[in-house]
Amino acid sequence: MASVEIKNVRKSYGSVDTIHGVSVGVSDGDFVVLVGPSGCGKSTLLRMIAGLEEITGGEILIGDRVINDVEPKHRDIAMVFQNYALYPHMTIAQNMGFSLRLARKSKDEIDQRVKDAARILGLTDYLERFPKQLSGGQRQRVAMGRAIVRNPQVFLFDEPLSNLDAKLRVQMRTELKDLHARLKTTTIYVTHDQIEAMTMADKIVVMRDGVVEQFGEPLELYDRPANRFVAGFIGSPSMNFLDGTVVVRDGKQMFESANHTVLPLPEGLDRAFEGKKLIMGFRPEHLQVSEAPEVFEVTVSVVEPTGAETYFVGNANGDTITGVLRDRIAIASGQSLRLLPRLNAIHLFDAETEQRVN
Repeated sequence: MASVEIKNVRKSYGSVDTIHGVSVGVSDGDFVVLVGPSGCGKSTLLRMIAGLEEITGGEILIGDRVINDVEPKHRDIAMVFQNYALYPHMTIAQNMGFSLRLARKSKDEIDQRVKDAARILGLTDYLERFPKQLSGGQRQRVAMGRAIVRNPQVFLFDEPLSNLDAKLRVQMRTELKDLHARLKTTTIYVTHDQIEAMTMADKIVVMRDGVVEQFGEPLELYDRPANRFVAGFIGSPSMNFLDGTVVVRDGKQMFESANHTVLPLPEGLDRAFEGKKLIMGFRPEHLQVSEAPEVFEVTVSVVEPTGAETYFVGNANGDTITGVLRDRIAIASGQSLRLLPRLNAIHLFDAETEQRVN
């Protein structure tokens, strides 16, 4: 195992810059997820760590060794791809042991390592089959097994679950976390799915347009997003945002949206915010039905009951509001709800910079 240090790394294709001075430190044994929308640079960064893309500027270290000019096969990493990349003419055992054959390991050592990895991944009964005889989830396990047998310092995963159906993705997320807990190998994992990031990571790197927007533990990003982008990207359904101003009503600070929806604010807010244009954010799951005097009224347009929760979309004076109610409640399109956001879960962002201000 080893730490990974990314220092001011840049990537350009001709005159086009795609990675703009990224710096991230991955501790030994951590499971770090790179997450962001398509085209944000997360896979490019992973491929630079793997040696599949040249580094335009900066340094990448594995342990205490700078690997900028080290060939991929000498970096002591193992990469698992989105499309499995299995050899169709080889058995599962041959696929898993292929890298060890290239490294000229003995047949006994190859057999033992393959059997050990197969036992960990539940593939023992499939070693003599061919990839076409396996399901998608089993093929992904084979791809992981091929990485495990190498016993690398670092695992790299490039959206390995994106080809699987929703139920199997949930199962494989659990298996990957369990695998990491047992092997404790430093892991860097790329996904565009923030649910994968939240449920699997020790630390998350949120990227946009080749820049790191925030780096921290999952709940830190959920509870204290650094800016509007992170706040909207982390969490499902996405956070509600209202453009507006802090006003004073009856001696209390309130938030008035551009469409004149008035919402309460937590006590003790800086007086300098009064009259200032801000963006208020609150998560759908932090709304509650209330009869308090500070409530705002939402006319429901869409209702999605799931059994354990009720999702709804509604309108408040022209502001679109999404909510998740944990209690089962009978509501229908056209009905009104009197709602109140949890005051300790309100986020405020500067209207110009979109950076967090409270």
